[in-house]
Amino acid sequence: MSRDDLTTSAFGRLVKVGGLVGRVGVSVIGGQAVGLLRDGPTKQLKKAENMIRNAARIADTLGEMKGAAMKVGQMLSLHAGLLPPEVAAVLSVLQKEAPSVSFEVMERELRREFENFDVLFESLEPEAFAAASIGQVHRGVLSDGRQVAVKIQYPRADRMVEADLKNLKTLLGNLVSMFTDIDFEPIWEEVRERLLEELDYLNEAENIRRMAAMHADHPEIIVPDVVQEATTRRVLTMEFVGGIPPAEAVSDRYPARLKDQWGAVLFEFTLRGLVQQKFIHADPNFANFAFREDGKVAVYDYGCMKEIPADLAAGYRGLLHSVISKRKAAIPGILHDMGVFKEGGAPLPRAMTDPYVDLVQDIVRASPPYTFGEDASIYESLYDLGMSNWQDATDIRFPRDVVFINRTLGGLFGNLSALGATGPWRKLVRKYAAAPTAAGSNLPQTRQHHPATARR
Repeated sequence: MSRDDLTTSAFGRLVKVGGLVGRVGVSVIGGQAVGLLRDGPTKQLKKAENMIRNAARIADTLGEMKGAAMKVGQMLSLHAGLLPPEVAAVLSVLQKEAPSVSFEVMERELRREFENFDVLFESLEPEAFAAASIGQVHRGVLSDGRQVAVKIQYPRADRMVEADLKNLKTLLGNLVSMFTDIDFEPIWEEVRERLLEELDYLNEAENIRRMAAMHADHPEIIVPDVVQEATTRRVLTMEFVGGIPPAEAVSDRYPARLKDQWGAVLFEFTLRGLVQQKFIHADPNFANFAFREDGKVAVYDYGCMKEIPADLAAGYRGLLHSVISKRKAAIPGILHDMGVFKEGGAPLPRAMTDPYVDLVQDIVRASPPYTFGEDASIYESLYDLGMSNWQDATDIRFPRDVVFINRTLGGLFGNLSALGATGPWRKLVRKYAAAPTAAGSNLPQTRQHHPATARR
């Protein structure tokens, strides 16, 4: 459905967000009060119903508003490990496609950007190929015959984002504070920085070129070429790279063997970026990938990328090594050196870390190879662990860099589950793992991190 009447004034968007705060806040508080009168399955069912109602309210409002409102909701919806379960459940519904804006509006934007529009473009399809939070994509043909995908920013998207960032910080901060004492500021600042970067399509074009160079020796990853002469800060033109969309790729039309191959490509793409290239594609929405019958994977949308500090990359290598070598006792020390510890400096207790390590060790077991999505109990176990550890986790300090690392790994887990992929996970993890080089750590000791912690 076309929505040309995007709300762009700070006041108008504040009214929408403010109304949303009231509706969700009253509903959540009311649900908690009623929940005290119930127990067991009935209480859980009512709690789930309340979450679904709130998710629908948030999705409707933020989807209509576009801008930072929808984007921040999508970003945070994947941070189940950093946010209260109630908040993550409400936000998870925002993993959906935004409604598109009419072609007439978007064509006007293009003509503002390019005085030579009619010389550059032979044609442009009126129907959006994809719609997102701050822009949408149209297929087209350049005057030289090249097939392209043209990503066009919505009118006044920068003003929408500026207004939303002011309003959403209050909304989401209040929502988080309903359930926990965690300081939301570092999480918010990390999300804010990534979002502001996404407004600059010239920056995204540079990300694409950088990723193409990094994967020049990895032909299984397809990175589109940038058409520089048709790219500005608000318009990004790339060669059109087609593929099998995720919804079709997971269907019975394609054999398990091929899904396993796609899964292994995605798995290694993420690990390689995290610990070797130190630069990850941090928007793991399944729609940002397309698949080929030769096993290759096309990767789209390079607006949200994350530089990985060298010490964190080394820490993740150490964690991987400890997992596959069954050295659970080393995990709290490695995490501590990465900047993840209890307030006051104490390492995380093994009672908290060991159950998670057990789950990961099952995934990287030698035989039989693990199939993502096959064992429902692992998801139940992860949920139960999150619920049981949540109160103990409110005084954990962590560098804000892990926000988008967490998002990327969580998204990878979900995408592999959607594919039902079975793969050589242990072999791939071993390839990127490294043993700590000293008794305490293999990490530099000069880390300057911005921790998140509980308020006192």
